[in-house]
This record gives sequence, structure tokens and C-alpha cells, in this order.
Amino acid sequence: MIPGSESITLPANFSEFTHIIDVRSPGEFADDHIPGAINLPVLTNEQRAEVGTLDKQVSPFHARRLGAHYATDNISRHLADSLSDMDKDFTPLVYCWRGGMRSNSFATIMRAIGWRARTIQGGYKAYRNHVITRLEELLATTELQLHALSGLTGCGKTKILHALARNGHQVLDLEGLANHRGSLLGDDPTQPQPSQRLFETHLLETLERFDLSEPIWTEAESSKIGKIQCPPALWQKLSQSITYQVKLPLANRAELLKTDYAHFMEDGESLCGILDHLRRLRGHAQVDRWHEQIRSADWKNFLQSILHDHYDLSYRKPGQTSNYPEPSHTINIVNETQESIEQAAQELLQINLD
Repeated sequence: MIPGSESITLPANFSEFTHIIDVRSPGEFADDHIPGAINLPVLTNEQRAEVGTLDKQVSPFHARRLGAHYATDNISRHLADSLSDMDKDFTPLVYCWRGGMRSNSFATIMRAIGWRARTIQGGYKAYRNHVITRLEELLATTELQLHALSGLTGCGKTKILHALARNGHQVLDLEGLANHRGSLLGDDPTQPQPSQRLFETHLLETLERFDLSEPIWTEAESSKIGKIQCPPALWQKLSQSITYQVKLPLANRAELLKTDYAHFMEDGESLCGILDHLRRLRGHAQVDRWHEQIRSADWKNFLQSILHDHYDLSYRKPGQTSNYPEPSHTINIVNETQESIEQAAQELLQINLD
């Protein structure tokens, strides 16, 4: 950054700022934002829509006048509330959609107060372009080597990744970033999936923390995780991964599934409704049996059946094409206990050292 300049170009070192402030509407912020940013909107969702409509239906002048009225009120409120405790060393980086009126109006007032506020040239759109370009650069790096765990649903792949992460190894948890377990029943009931943009922002944030000369452990995901599409550059890198097959007996897989999908056991009718989508694929008789097992709380037989009679049938069969290389090793987990998961993680690490 040029000393004394009022805006920065990307890429940039964000650590020189005490705060990153996204002044776009809450809806824009929820869709995607710079990691660590706080949202102090100059216009609310409703105000932004009203100003946009006025611009199209009446005139840009009337829209700007109304926007200035709303912006003045909102900036005043932020100064009195969220920014009331900031001292003279407050050094914010402020951005909006294109680095235009919203960010500059807020930054101008901040500078008048005496704070060294800066904006991003091109705003969020410039940041989004940076994410796309930087992701492609990192994923094209030849030294970046992914180690992917494959295997049937419920075999403990994610738990092995978590064990590796707890022991300080580099883990790219794509299902965690996508907030989805990558299956029919993979939705998190407590919060929705991120947008595609926000997923890619967090993907870049994760990759930037890694030492690319060291192994990165991940899961052999499909091209979509819920509604999230695997970026082409990542899909290409996954096709070049070192792959390991993980195996766990059916009964133990069902026990793991019981933990992961506990929320469905509290709302059996919701689960039945989701399974109705499988009637064309698995037949009415099979889905009706699942309904009966759910309503009678026969979770042991239901979980084993949903694995054996649905998930396992969907898994890639020998001879079918795959994005992934054939597994170089097989990891057989004895049971679903944490001790067995930790042993599997250590076996993977030992294979990688040999």
C-alpha cells in the first residue's frame, strides 16, 4: 500500500488494518465477505431494494438523494453504537460492492474524525476476482498433494480427518466447509449451507494456511456437496490425489450414522418425507419398510438398511469410471470407537512415511 493513499489494490496484507468493515447490506454480506470482516451496512436490505427501484423507475438523482438520507442515518448509528469505543489508532479497511459510494461515504466520515480509513479499489468485486484467481493458482501448484480417503458412507472417513487435524496435520474438510455431509440426509438442521462464493472464500482461506510441501488430507467427495459445486481446479487436483480406501463393518457403520444423524431420530416424520424422494429409485416397498422401521423406532435395522439398500448401491462399482485413482492402500477399521479411529489415522500416517 502506498503511504497516505486512501485505497488499496488486491492482493494486500489485511493484517495492517485493525478492522475490516463490509458496508454492504446484510444480504450481500451473508452471501460472501472477506474472512474476519464485520458488517456495518450503509443501507439495509430493504433500503437497498427501495433505492434500486427508485433509480430504475424515477431517476438516478432521486435514488442518490434517498440513498444519502438512509446512509447518513445508518452511519450515524454505527458511530454511536459499534464504533463508539474506537480510539485514535483505529485503522479500518472499508469496502462495498464496487468500491463506490457506500464505502467512500463511510470512509470519508471516518477520516474526518481522524481515523486512517482505507477502501478497496473495485470493492467486493475485486476481492471476488482475487479469490477465483488465487484458488486457481494454488490448486495448479505441482507440489500441492492431496491425500483422499474413499469408502462407503459411514465408514469413518470424516472422523479420521478430524483425528488427523487434532494431531496437527493439514486437513481440508470439504464437507465442513460446505456444511453438508454430502448425502441425501446430509443437511445440517441448525444452519444452511453457505453460498458457492462463501464456500470458495473459506476454501481459499484454508489453503492459504497450509504448507503446500506437506501432505493435505481430505475426502474423496463427489462433484457436488449438497448444493455446493466443487470448483473445476479443485476437482482436477482431486483427480490427481493419492487415494486410500477405508473399510468398516456394516453394523459399526450404522452406529456411526446414529451419532451423525441423531437429529432425525427426534423428527421421524421429517425423515420419512425425505426418504419419499427415493421411491422411484428404490421402490415403494423398500421406502414403506423404512417408514415402518422409523415409526417403530427400529433404528438399528433402519440404519443398516439405509446403508446396505441405498447408500452402498449408489457407491461406485468396479469398472465404473471415477474422478479418482484406484486406492493405493486399504485401511480396515475394527469398530467405531475413538481408539480404532485414532489407530486408523496413525496407520495412514505410517503408510505415508514408508
